[in-house]
Amino acid sequence: MTSQRQPYGGDTAPILAQPDDTEDEEKEGVKLGHEVDGEGDVLALTGISSPRAVFIVGVLFFVNLLNYMDRFTVAGVLTDIEGFFSIDDSKSGLLQTVFISSYMVLAPIFGYLGDRYNRKYLMCVGITFWSIVTLGSSFIPKERFWLLLLTRGLVGVGEASYSTIAPTIIADLFLGDRRSRMLSIFYFAIPVGSGLGYIVGSKVRDVTGDWHWALRVTPGLGIVAVVLLVTVVREPPRGAVETHSDAPLRYTSWITDLRALIHNRSFVLSSLGFTAVAFVTGSLALWAPAFLYRSRQATGSPPHLGNSDSLTFGIITCVTGVLGVSSGVEISRRWHRTNPRADPLVCAAGLLGSAPFLFLALVFAQSSITFTYVFIFIGETLLSLNWAIVADMLLYVVIPTRRSTAEAFQILMSHLLGDAGSPYLIGLISDRIQQGHPVSHLSQFRSLEYALMVCAFVGVIGGAFFLATACFIQADRKRTELYAQGQFHEELEGEDRIVVPQCGRSTKVPVSSVLI
Repeated sequence: MTSQRQPYGGDTAPILAQPDDTEDEEKEGVKLGHEVDGEGDVLALTGISSPRAVFIVGVLFFVNLLNYMDRFTVAGVLTDIEGFFSIDDSKSGLLQTVFISSYMVLAPIFGYLGDRYNRKYLMCVGITFWSIVTLGSSFIPKERFWLLLLTRGLVGVGEASYSTIAPTIIADLFLGDRRSRMLSIFYFAIPVGSGLGYIVGSKVRDVTGDWHWALRVTPGLGIVAVVLLVTVVREPPRGAVETHSDAPLRYTSWITDLRALIHNRSFVLSSLGFTAVAFVTGSLALWAPAFLYRSRQATGSPPHLGNSDSLTFGIITCVTGVLGVSSGVEISRRWHRTNPRADPLVCAAGLLGSAPFLFLALVFAQSSITFTYVFIFIGETLLSLNWAIVADMLLYVVIPTRRSTAEAFQILMSHLLGDAGSPYLIGLISDRIQQGHPVSHLSQFRSLEYALMVCAFVGVIGGAFFLATACFIQADRKRTELYAQGQFHEELEGEDRIVVPQCGRSTKVPVSSVLI
């Protein structure tokens, strides 16, 4: 093996390097850092043409859209559900908490399966199950609220089978800027699907006069999604576009995978930052329409105006999501030209910037609903900056054989400490604040307003975690790229040392001497 120069220079090497920014070194006839973006390269390594790869992303986007539509259809008709089952705020919050709890507990199981078995078939089984359970939840009688909670928990099976796997398929089809763009398309589905959930829920209820029909829209579309997955999606070889080879990758035990992820500082810190995002968005997703409705009641607005809040909030969520995700990717891409730590810094700026606007939205709700909507628009746009960027960071700091597991544990962490408990926590705080006060429209509004102020402070904490991520993102990415290029092998007993070929024999050296 011929001697090679270090494929990376100083610590200022661009993170999302363009083909013309890479070094000239070659390894086995392939340029180090070269992005396999061309149609011929993708077809040769994966057996999937570039147009078909883009079409696969479109199908994955459609399924992700349905997942989030279903998740937030319940929020769009929450006031109707409260009236039908005669439940209070804390029990309403349980609807989201039970679903998220099931979703996060099952995610590691599907992460393990997704790293080792056919991802396409895992998704098909999960989405079919999700569609059946969602349809069944629309026929539950008013005396069986516990059964509605059970079905919402079972819906988490389908979502766990999909969310942990789909991004890793995209990672195995694209690299660099193309991967970032495709991930941004995929993650457009989160805000757009969430917004459509509010819109579909409220409009179907208005048209049919029965909120139950709102839960019967996505199951039918779910069957269409399964058909598209079977006929369009193909399973790409894991890591082929990064290793420049379709040779099987070396797998390690699940415990070894977990140990490596725990020692991956960028992964852990960015996941904690994303946990704050999940806390804030989970709280707003369930409670924002109800809060806006209560603000109108407190000011004496006509009741029919409050009924439009779910629709308006849904439209805002769609628009801000598309604007935020696309802006985040573009800002990060341009900033990378001068700052290789752009990804975590953009995420930090989004969270830190959203906090004051969300706080102002709550403060102005009683005096001016117009200002409230303006501040919500700005705050949600800033929150949405990070969706695609966080996913991209995970994919480039984690090796291909651990990505589904990493996705699963990021889901587990972000939901366990984030939106699994935040809707219930907000509802519980609201109920506690109301205790000891006469029940009125104003007291119900104030209690929920004060409870939601927690979100602004959580956003600041999340921004701090992303700032910390910026300290380690370069070294962790370099190590992952060197691994994909076959430049080192991990020592499973000690994750902070690697084996580097030197003069034809293996030599153990500290990671810092190679990466920094």
